Parts: sequence; C-alpha cells; structure tokens
Amino acid sequence: MELFVGGLEAYAARYTSPESALLQEIAAYTQAHTSRPGMMSGHVQGMFLQMISHMIQPQYVLEIGTFTGYSAVCLAAGLQPGGYVITIDRDEKLHQQFKERLDKAGLSDKILLKTGNALDIIPTLTETFDLVFIDADKENYIRYYELVMDRVRQGGFMLADNVLFHGEVLLPEDQQSKAAQAIQRFNAHVAQDTRVEHVLLTVRDGLMLIRKKAG
Repeated sequence: MELFVGGLEAYAARYTSPESALLQEIAAYTQAHTSRPGMMSGHVQGMFLQMISHMIQPQYVLEIGTFTGYSAVCLAAGLQPGGYVITIDRDEKLHQQFKERLDKAGLSDKILLKTGNALDIIPTLTETFDLVFIDADKENYIRYYELVMDRVRQGGFMLADNVLFHGEVLLPEDQQSKAAQAIQRFNAHVAQDTRVEHVLLTVRDGLMLIRKKAG
C-alpha cells in the first residue's frame, strides 16, 4: 500500500541534513550484504533519531533490534559524557560486523552490543533509561514495552518503529499479516495506557513517540 505521494520521501531526503561518512558506510553495507535492507532506519528517519537524541541528551539509551547498526549510531549522537547506548539483537554475525565498524570509528565505548534474546536480556539490565527504541519482531512489541516500562525514568521517552506497517493497519483485520495485527494490538495497547502520552508520526513506516508521565 502506497503511504505517500510518489517522490515525497526522496524530496524529504533532499532537504534533510546529509548522512555522516559512517552512516553512509553502514547504509552501503546494508544494501549490498543483507536480504532486507528496508529494515534499516535510513536517512530521514535516522536524522530524526539523531534530533531526538540531541534534544533529550540521554545518559542511557536502550535499542531493541540492532540490525546493521544504523539507528544505534543515530541514537548515540546526543549522549551525555559517559553515556552509552545498549543495543540488543539475536544476529551474532551482524553484531560482529557492527562491532568491527564501531572499533574502527572509536565508538565502542558509546554503543554496547548484547547478542541474544531481548526478552532474556532486558530483565538483567540495571540502567534507568532516558530513551528506548523498539524495532524488533513485531509480535513481541507489547512484551518489550511492558518489560522496559519500569526501566524508563519518569518523563523519559520510548520510540516504536513500523507502527503503520506498510499501511496494513488500515486494512480489515482479516486482510492483515500477523505482524500487522501485532502492530495494531500494540498501537491500541499504548493508546489505552494511562501511564504515558504518545503521538503517532507518519515518518517512513510510522514512529510512535511515547513519554512516560511523571508521578
């Protein structure tokens, strides 16, 4: 399903600050060496993540779903001194490739990689996070959201990716894929949660920006 007028995304990219050399390198690798390069945040969404990071100036960030690392680099852009991003993914090969790139770029102290099942790893974390980015298997979005809620500071933020799921959320439920149905359940779950404020943004495939209320 076409979400935007043809050419609008390219127009947005044209009027968005250019990618850094590191992000260009990651994007090129993703296009050449992965079967689903569209999973990467990409230029416009990546710059949005950078802007959010600069605005919040987080100490600790959690990312659920690393892929090739594009979004992790963006989320690290506004870190406070001594802060870091913890990024979790099951794919050991992609993590190793990303680690080598981080070492080369001198970012290995700002982006910490944890390889394995996020549902197992999240309960072991001791940090209180200023920002959490959920971008992993859609069927577990609600579980990730609930697992991290107590680990987000009051007034802290969460971002969830793909909340429009290629426009499938507009279809009748019986015409949606299982992933789209899971996203619809997640969107409804957040909408009913009195602990948070939220806005669904039509950036790329949809981003839900969520703020945990104080008190």
